[in-house]
Amino acid sequence: MTTSVQATPATGPRFSAIRIRNGFLVSLANVLLLIGVVLAAVPFIYMISASFKPQNEIFTFPVQIIPKEPYLDNYITLFGETLYLRWFFNTAIVAVGRTALSLFLCMLAGFAFAKYDFPFRRVLFILVLASFTLPFEVVLIPLYTMMVRLGWLNTYWVLIIPFAASAFGIFLARQYALALPTELMEAARIDGSSELGIFFRIALPNLRPALAVMGIIFFQASWNDFLWPLIVLNDSTMYVINLALPTLRGPYNDQYGLVLGGAVIAVIPIIIIFFAMQRYFIEGIMAGALKG
Repeated sequence: MTTSVQATPATGPRFSAIRIRNGFLVSLANVLLLIGVVLAAVPFIYMISASFKPQNEIFTFPVQIIPKEPYLDNYITLFGETLYLRWFFNTAIVAVGRTALSLFLCMLAGFAFAKYDFPFRRVLFILVLASFTLPFEVVLIPLYTMMVRLGWLNTYWVLIIPFAASAFGIFLARQYALALPTELMEAARIDGSSELGIFFRIALPNLRPALAVMGIIFFQASWNDFLWPLIVLNDSTMYVINLALPTLRGPYNDQYGLVLGGAVIAVIPIIIIFFAMQRYFIEGIMAGALKG
């Protein structure tokens, strides 16, 4: 003879208190999230709005988010009387070149650290991680001296090559590569594939989420770089956007509308790339969280 015990739903004051507490926490989280979104969005919205206003309307109070009449002279001056298109082109060349080279070298190094056994592998990886702890200001002067001796000042090389590989990128690539099944590599070797063939045909296709995460991080870091271009560039035709924007303020009066117009154009590529790679970016972040 068997007896069955039917579970009764949790009721009573204790259960009601838990529901009320959980509901309060969810509501509080939503309110804090909404406040964070507003704090992040308002400066961006104001930047777009002010770029379509003349100078005398930018600082009027109360603030008008929607301009009375769209003022396009800021953009006409930006593209017609400055070197903005050249600066934008310089920034794009540097960002794309640095991102592509960094992805290739970091993925190659991370894959090697994860899947190959070679002498001093642990020691070398520890040195890579140790270099990640060094502030950039520590190596700034030695790096600048090297660039001077190579004759790379005011060139694209000086903005791309010194950042072609990063300790963070190598570490991140290694963590993702550790999850690759070794059996796939062994099967490829049996089929006669070379080690580079394994890297390009097996590793990279299976590491697309990692490529998306690292690509967005590298591209954004390059696009937003300011300190290093400030040190190594003194030719205005080689300026990148972040270095060039302060020069738009004018010698006698601050042309804020012009500067904000340039800033609006400057953030567009970052937004486009993020939304284009959003699915892979989220997959990469989730995969990295699960591995961690």
